[in-house]
Amino acid sequence: MADCIFCKIIAGEIPSSKVYEDDQVVAFLDISQVTPGHTLVVPKQHFRNLLEMDADSSSQLFARVPDIARKVMKATGAAGMNIINNNEEIAGQTVFHTHVHLAPRYEETDGLQISFETHEPDFPALAQLAEKITQA
Repeated sequence: MADCIFCKIIAGEIPSSKVYEDDQVVAFLDISQVTPGHTLVVPKQHFRNLLEMDADSSSQLFARVPDIARKVMKATGAAGMNIINNNEEIAGQTVFHTHVHLAPRYEETDGLQISFETHEPDFPALAQLAEKITQA
């Protein structure tokens, strides 16, 4: 895709700090470095997001994530890792080419905050939603 920054990186039109590359996937350091070592794992084929990917393409992408994440953790000395994939703008996607964020974690104040609000369970509503998803 001509106007996609990740496609331009993959094509070598824009420089990047690559940490991994094969025939299906490339991984490079995110220029914003939310935390030191913040890496993006990107399929070479353009897909808007994970929801557009077929099973084989998504399998190829996610098969590489654990090894790359371990290498990033080893190299940075991180204590943990957030592995994040955002799909569509409402979910935080800003570059519309599928990618997985590897965000090494060092301490609670390392610059990345992810929080989930918890709610009291409504078991009948959960059962109804589960059935709806199963039927979709």
